[in-house]
Amino acid sequence: MVTIFHNPGCGTSRNTLALIRNSGVEPEVVLYLEVPPSKNLLMKLIKDMDIPVRAVLREKGTPYAELDLANPKWTDEDLLDFMVAHPILMNRPIVATGLGTKLCRPSEVVLEILPNPQRAAFNKEDGEPVINEKGLRV
Repeated sequence: MVTIFHNPGCGTSRNTLALIRNSGVEPEVVLYLEVPPSKNLLMKLIKDMDIPVRAVLREKGTPYAELDLANPKWTDEDLLDFMVAHPILMNRPIVATGLGTKLCRPSEVVLEILPNPQRAAFNKEDGEPVINEKGLRV
């Protein structure tokens, strides 16, 4: 099972989803802006990624500055509460598979945790080649 926490308005998220599908898998797509993960699920994802809570915070295009989230006074618990209340603060895409969980920035990070190889050549939306015609990473 492959799950992607996806924002269709984000190019990196769209490229990651396309790479998953290029491996022959149709993932569970969670539109986290419409259906935010619970605090417990968010904590589990971050723990599984083995990264700090702050590494999941997105600054650009979010209320990060208005909420003063750079301030070190905020605990991990506080930051999780902010992400649950304002899911746009969650960096994306996050992908979970049986092989691990990753914040897929850049999108090709997803290749590290996909259970199946790539089936065809793949270029990102901007034309950057990622997978060649033999299904190998460029």
